[in-house]
Amino acid sequence: MDDRERALDAAHDLATRFLHTLDDRPVWPRADIDEMLTAFGGPLLENGADPASVVEQMATLADPGLVAIPGGRFFGFVIGGTHPAALAADWLVSAWDQNSGSSLLTPATVAMERVAGQWMLDLLDLPRSSSVGFVTGGQLANFTCLAAARNAVYARSGWDLAARGLRDAPPLRLVVGADRHGSVDRAARFLGIGRDEMLVVDADDQGRMRPDALQRALAGGEGPLIVCLQAGEVHTGAFDEFDVLIPLAQEHGAWVHVDGAFGLWAAASPALRPLTMGMADADSWATDAHKTLNVPYDCGMAIVRDPADSIAMFRTGGDYLIYSSLDPWDAAPELSRRARGVPAWAALRALGRSGVATLIDRLHANARLFADGLESIEEVEVLNDVDYTQVMFRFGSDEQTRQLGEAILAEGTAAMTGAEWRGQAALRCSMSSWATTEDDIARSVEAVRTLVDGLR
Repeated sequence: MDDRERALDAAHDLATRFLHTLDDRPVWPRADIDEMLTAFGGPLLENGADPASVVEQMATLADPGLVAIPGGRFFGFVIGGTHPAALAADWLVSAWDQNSGSSLLTPATVAMERVAGQWMLDLLDLPRSSSVGFVTGGQLANFTCLAAARNAVYARSGWDLAARGLRDAPPLRLVVGADRHGSVDRAARFLGIGRDEMLVVDADDQGRMRPDALQRALAGGEGPLIVCLQAGEVHTGAFDEFDVLIPLAQEHGAWVHVDGAFGLWAAASPALRPLTMGMADADSWATDAHKTLNVPYDCGMAIVRDPADSIAMFRTGGDYLIYSSLDPWDAAPELSRRARGVPAWAALRALGRSGVATLIDRLHANARLFADGLESIEEVEVLNDVDYTQVMFRFGSDEQTRQLGEAILAEGTAAMTGAEWRGQAALRCSMSSWATTEDDIARSVEAVRTLVDGLR
């Protein structure tokens, strides 16, 4: 075998061995960043090393610093495990090495991405002619959609942003909810919009934008307008009332964007679809397939109702580039990139329509089961309505809640991350992985119960 085959064989063996450790491995890493820097550091070798040996050494050194995210008891942040079909497809994406910006250059991978986008629009009941740009994640999906939005609302106001830039442009109104995700602010910052320029609308006790507050925020204003709504508040899982808020925003000429990094997928479940009522009437939507669809990282989707708005923002120049209707580089910022949408095609093909719905429903059922288990522990309080996949809770005081969070990560059965909600410390859990079982929930609840008893 040549170097490539031996290195790939080593990687396959090591990956399989790692996956077999997940049931017993502590979920949180056992080494910190300084230990990992020491393990991987030192001077660069003068003459290099055998590729297979490098892969084997890398896996051995990395082991104590790896998080058991692919297992069933990682509930931190909003991070899904990787579906088997998506994982294998991602390996092939790296082996194929296709630069997937142009449909003429790499037709196979671009076709899979395009079909995956069409399947997703169908599953989520979004306008079927929308453009779907595959980007790195939810952050870049929000940025991509808001960039297209800004360009479009300026064009509607008679301002050619591509030609004239922002200097002397009329002020842009960006309206956001009080409990928006930080990626919206970060995307706005990338676009030159500061926090002080945003109009912040009050939210209810679950983080949903209040329609009366939006009405007041929009009254009397004029000029280019973007309103950002949310499908799935990151702590509570709550959904904005799209059927009320979107018509209200559109009465004022707004472009409406929906940040649905993990919540957009509720529309694929007949049982949970009412949460998204009216969502399809927006102008753009952002989501991240590594969350709820359970594909590897590097697979966000930026969806824009009118592909012409994507092309107006992102189509590039260059006489050596070849264009063919709507190419991937027409719907997102990048030119050269890997075929990041292929794992989404594989996951959707493997799951089918009913499989996606079953996955979403199981995530919600796991969240309800976990909340019920937590509520059975004395002095533990669940803080949110568990309408989707998020569970937020606290134990006693702020200090006790933070101590419990630290103890959970140190004990290692499960991973949950800290938060603050309405001025109080909290712990939050996101049910995002296809691999989570009822046994994982039971083990995690009992671990929390034991730790609470110790702290009490």
